[in-house]
Amino acid sequence: MTTGTLITVAPTGAESTKADVPALPVTLDELVGTAKECEALGAAVIHVHIRDGEARPTLDLGRLRDTVAALRESTDLVVQLSSGGAVTDPERDRLAVLDAGPEMASCTMGTVNFGDDVFLNRWEFIVDLHTRMQERGVVPEYEIFDLGHLTALQRLLGRYGLPAGGHVHVDFVMGVPGGMPASAAALVACCQALRDLPAGTTFSATGIGRGTIPVILASLSAGGHLRVGMEDTVTYAKGRPVESNMQLVARAVAFAQLAQRPPVTPGEARELLGIPARG
Repeated sequence: MTTGTLITVAPTGAESTKADVPALPVTLDELVGTAKECEALGAAVIHVHIRDGEARPTLDLGRLRDTVAALRESTDLVVQLSSGGAVTDPERDRLAVLDAGPEMASCTMGTVNFGDDVFLNRWEFIVDLHTRMQERGVVPEYEIFDLGHLTALQRLLGRYGLPAGGHVHVDFVMGVPGGMPASAAALVACCQALRDLPAGTTFSATGIGRGTIPVILASLSAGGHLRVGMEDTVTYAKGRPVESNMQLVARAVAFAQLAQRPPVTPGEARELLGIPARG
């Protein structure tokens, strides 16, 4: 599907602190307000990390359930929970994210150096996450931080079958220190590797930090979709902090419209991703 653009907003993440980035949405009210405004601008999916009462990253199941419920009540956005959490979160807590009942969840396809840390994703954990999502009807977005992760995804699908909904969608996360660069050449290499995945596989791309704009342009030109948000960048331009997630979504929408691939609606996103229409 290249006639429209699926725009995902990732508003919070687990890395930035509220003290350093005052505009970061960390409370439930802030997150819902951000979601509503981003949907109005053209976002169709929200990739969710949450914070506790002191604005620290958390995978508290009660908070996750409240967040999913509030987003479903206030928006039509596809709610995608992060199963990555923070790099320090244990596997059992990351698996328990599915108990909050999201429509989608992320599934990172391998271990990667993450700045000075290590984002650990063992093969057994990936298989467990993938099969649990199949059982519960949660549609995965396979997070790809390096080219070898696509080979791991081919292995996963070959051994354990297609995901819930039957459609394979990946997100190329580009520019993390330790992962693949945020360059057009890297995106082309990933697109070539997609040929080994099931026919009809779609992709989004995420550019970290200064890689945001190059990745937006490369993804649109290659028929891909976009993820933007303050999880991935807190600088709008050199020396200019991001004022809000809406600012980043508006820029992505403008690029998509310039490419004559306007943003798809949440309903169209569900059709594309194999997610049942919301009742």
